[in-house]
Amino acid sequence: MAISFDLFGTLVAVERPADPAAAVAAELRDRGVAVPDDWGDAYAELHIDAPDGAEVPLPAHVSAALRSRDVDAPANAARRAVVAAFDPEVRTPEGAVDAVSAAAERGPVALLSNCSVPELVARTLIRSDLDRDAFDVMVSSVACGWRKPHPEAFETVAGRLDVAPETLVHVGDDPNTDGGVEAVGGAFVDVREVGFDTLTDSLRRGARSELLSEGESCP
Repeated sequence: MAISFDLFGTLVAVERPADPAAAVAAELRDRGVAVPDDWGDAYAELHIDAPDGAEVPLPAHVSAALRSRDVDAPANAARRAVVAAFDPEVRTPEGAVDAVSAAAERGPVALLSNCSVPELVARTLIRSDLDRDAFDVMVSSVACGWRKPHPEAFETVAGRLDVAPETLVHVGDDPNTDGGVEAVGGAFVDVREVGFDTLTDSLRRGARSELLSEGESCP
């Protein structure tokens, strides 16, 4: 049984900036960048024309937003500002570690996360109670180029696990994104409906059909 887990909102809870544009602006100023007066508008505008479902790395968006206001940033300033602005405080929900461990007993395990901030997935895992070695594969949208629910995201993680996409069971907290696994023939388990205790028990028994019948979002 190949299983992938969503990260944010599923395996970890993180404190996000209340005002991302302001947080990035503060870090840019700390790095000597002249932030434009209408930065909030610039940050909110679309600057990079990407295909539907493609991930635009946030540093690239920030750099483009600065250029749209004729502001030049020193090399890597945008990347360093974004990474610092989203530096996470992390909490690991009770039961998450056991669920990943139980999944690893049944087959290959992957992490599949929507994340436009470089380094954030790695930093989050380091600060969590999760063991990075429990994951055979870790895929973020900023690395693979596609955001869930786009099929490419799930096909990428299935390919790296060397399994067929239709055999993938994806555990997450958002039917609108994580539920996209169903478009490639896989199964979605909503951790909010199932709960980690039930998920772990079902995995330890190897009861795939039982697991999938627990949540209303599962086929």
